[in-house]
Amino acid sequence: MSIKGIKKQFVTLSDVAEAAGVSVVTASRALRTPEMVSLAARDRVDAAVRALGYVPNPAAQALASARSRIIGVVIPSVTNQVFADLLRGVMDAVEGTPHAPQFVNTRFHGVREEDLLRVMATQRPAGMIVTGIDQTEASRAILSDMGCPVVQVMETGPDPMDMMIGCDQVAGGRAAVRHLLERGYRRVAFLGARMDPRAQRRFAGYRAVMEAEGLDDPALVVTTAEPSSYSVGGRLMADLLSAAPDAEAVFCNNDDVALGALFECQRRGIRVPSRMGIVGFNDLDISACSVPTITSIRTHRYDMGHRAVEMILAALDGDRPEAPVIDLGFTLMDRQSSRRLEGKKT
Repeated sequence: MSIKGIKKQFVTLSDVAEAAGVSVVTASRALRTPEMVSLAARDRVDAAVRALGYVPNPAAQALASARSRIIGVVIPSVTNQVFADLLRGVMDAVEGTPHAPQFVNTRFHGVREEDLLRVMATQRPAGMIVTGIDQTEASRAILSDMGCPVVQVMETGPDPMDMMIGCDQVAGGRAAVRHLLERGYRRVAFLGARMDPRAQRRFAGYRAVMEAEGLDDPALVVTTAEPSSYSVGGRLMADLLSAAPDAEAVFCNNDDVALGALFECQRRGIRVPSRMGIVGFNDLDISACSVPTITSIRTHRYDMGHRAVEMILAALDGDRPEAPVIDLGFTLMDRQSSRRLEGKKT
């Protein structure tokens, strides 16, 4: 849109972004932390500012500078152990500091996240920790306008809002499938529940390996929008066995689904791992206690929460990390559920 098309009594940052052809987040960065924005983008923003006569609201800036001791933490679930581990890391990291965490639950809804962030902005937080890398443009703009350190957690990506710490979810999916193939399984299926953005990336890793090996088959993919649970995992396994009775192994998008798949195999007398291999994701405690134990991709969630707080506190002291993205990696926990006994399939 041309600058001539924007004529208002009060020019906003959104107007500047639109005129410059950049996102609101980029426009905000260009004005507040120009070293984080390309020279070309800075030039366009500067030109838009001059042409529109944009003047930052000094009252709003003064309000933003009066920080609370709150560190906001945005998670999509309070019942999932995955996020409980993350919160435990946050709680341990703030202990003994002047800061206190404030948690909100989006329930995996982007619009709800926007609404909650607007509420949190009124608290003038010292820093924000948000789950994932798929915030809406509105959420990104709200976070940027808070003017505080922001850490995206649980995964990594190419475009951090500010700082980021997590693991490569796609790579984790690839590693799980390669492990099963290396163990001699060929008809490897994917079972997925809820299919939030992180599950979608794990599935992308699965599909990339299966396509590369010439083994991709739509009949081997069974997913649902339902939240994950043992019962859902069992139902997905039952659906898979109906659609592809020759399936030899399953990569499940989380351990709840993997445990449910195991229980369904046991109900049907299907031996794991000789007849069916199973790999989960996240490595919950129960995966090391089941019979047989479940192979899973361990993600370092406690460390993500703990270090996210440390990154915010360091940034508040003017000591930002040289690399804004920290990849903590993952660990494949090789257990009984994927140790196929060659020549003894039953």
